[in-house]
Amino acid sequence: MALSKVDLANQVENQLPQNLVANNLPFRNIIINGDMSIAQRATSATGLTGSGYNTCDRWRSQISSAGTWSQSQSTEVPSGQGFATSYKWDCTTADASLSAGDNIIFQQRVEAQFLQYLKKGTSNAESLTLSFWVRSNKTGTYIANLYDENNRNISKAYTISAADTWEKKTLTFAGDTSGAFGNDNAIGLYVQFFLAAGSNYTSGTLATSWESYTAANQAVGQVNLADSTSNEWFITGVQLEAGTSASDFEFLPVDVNLGRCQRYFYMHANTNADEIGIGGYYSSSQIFCDFQFPVSMRTTPSVYITTGTNYFRIFRNGAIDSFNSLTFGAGNVNMFSLYNNTEVSGTAGHAGFVRPENSSAVIGADAELWLTQ
Repeated sequence: MALSKVDLANQVENQLPQNLVANNLPFRNIIINGDMSIAQRATSATGLTGSGYNTCDRWRSQISSAGTWSQSQSTEVPSGQGFATSYKWDCTTADASLSAGDNIIFQQRVEAQFLQYLKKGTSNAESLTLSFWVRSNKTGTYIANLYDENNRNISKAYTISAADTWEKKTLTFAGDTSGAFGNDNAIGLYVQFFLAAGSNYTSGTLATSWESYTAANQAVGQVNLADSTSNEWFITGVQLEAGTSASDFEFLPVDVNLGRCQRYFYMHANTNADEIGIGGYYSSSQIFCDFQFPVSMRTTPSVYITTGTNYFRIFRNGAIDSFNSLTFGAGNVNMFSLYNNTEVSGTAGHAGFVRPENSSAVIGADAELWLTQ
């Protein structure tokens, strides 16, 4: 007897691993790139003493006078869990005696408009469960923290029990009936992992329930990962979801994961086979080129473009016109208009492909969730 379409669909779904998007709760993970698989900027960075986005996409580091660090997209992962990469912190200059205001925070910032279904600020506010895999040689108490746009926060402690051993941690945070998220593309929630904290953040009572932010209550009990150059810390499989229990990590197809990351940051490949766009000579000494993003970005991004001798070129009528730089003209969430009016020579009305000519030529578009919106 032939199966109905409904029965066939149910049979197929029942045969799929439950951590794939094909289950009944697609995109349940609030975190983007929780498996650390996308790293457009770089796969490693060294000499880090400040704050910024360094390697794996969407993950921001805050280092405030607490040692010097290297970071990398690592292949050290928990065995048999489906992960290929993790995020590694490696202490290269120690700070064994933290000043009161020193801290290290590893965080992801989440858009408020993505969080409306959590019903925060109402009597029906959803609980949140954070799960992740972590490994370090430095055992002891660590703090995970949620901080919102209304200056409210909640913290939970977890323990790394065994040195150099992957451990899965699950932390549940009660729903917050105060402080609704704005429905916009600004920061709604900070998901934070403390790695070190001075007394300004540890001298109070840990905020295990939602409360108005008090610095002293944020990271009580946190170990100092910066106290030795032997120290390292790995994390992967980060998932934040509505509810009071953790489901298996939601693995997304790499193209879907990349597209979600490119909403916030896009790095154009820097090889001469990757066209920036079609360029046209507005005059004999000026070209324009439209640079399209693969996805619409969160907001009109800032642009950075490297410059150097013959970094770029335009092909025209079988000839190559090389030049050193491109300048930002105008832009929106979908494209940049770039130009050069000092280093080219051609015929008005002619057009051609604009490409990088040097492996150091980079064009980036940044719409990350910085503090200033």
